[in-house]
Amino acid sequence: MTLVSNHHFPRHSHDQFGVGVIAFGAQRSWSGVGSVSASAGDVIMVNPGEMHDGAPLNGSARGWRMIYLDPALVGNAVEDEFVSPVEIVRPVARDPLLARHFAVLFACLTAVQPDRLATEENLLRSLMCLLRRHGMARSSSTGRSPCVARALHRLDSAPDAGVSLAELAALSGVSRFQLLRGFAREVGITPHAYLVQRRVCVARRLLADGQTPAQAAIQAGFADQSHMTRAFVRQLGITPSRYRAAIA
Repeated sequence: MTLVSNHHFPRHSHDQFGVGVIAFGAQRSWSGVGSVSASAGDVIMVNPGEMHDGAPLNGSARGWRMIYLDPALVGNAVEDEFVSPVEIVRPVARDPLLARHFAVLFACLTAVQPDRLATEENLLRSLMCLLRRHGMARSSSTGRSPCVARALHRLDSAPDAGVSLAELAALSGVSRFQLLRGFAREVGITPHAYLVQRRVCVARRLLADGQTPAQAAIQAGFADQSHMTRAFVRQLGITPSRYRAAIA
């Protein structure tokens, strides 16, 4: 994915590993290790489910290229080299070698006629470079309290279904205030913001499968297409129609 934008992205997460390089401009983002900044040439990285945001520095547009990799694909690719599941520990790195590996892999993936062998080789080279230099063993514990874990499970299992804070609190066995405070502290955003994010993810999959924006909006749990469009633009910086056209 190539993107040029001065959009302020709210806190959100992805289901995949994300690796990219800032082409020009600069941005500041919130991450699990605090506020970080990235400028041209820097490698930016994010783990699946890791909350982060992004805003341009000085109000100017920044441009970047990004590759998103399914966790299962990453695990299968590096299982002979890494005993434990791994995660990226640095959201930003000044690493010219990794940036060069990324550029070659991006070119392979976006070629008009991709070469399968070259793509596989460069994927492995990039992953090994990334994980050896910036990875660590992942903890088997998610660190979630039981009440927050139950609320997350409910939101993840049926993001298209409506739910109230009182319902989530009752399911979790705590008060609404306790759930709201604990959820925001552990996840980084509120239950409502998390639910909207999950609905956007569902809508993206539906659009990729050929559904129209109106169909995707209803099936993802939005009140109507306009509600989905506002959430889409806030989360991704583009409209559902533009997203659908870009992946067609």
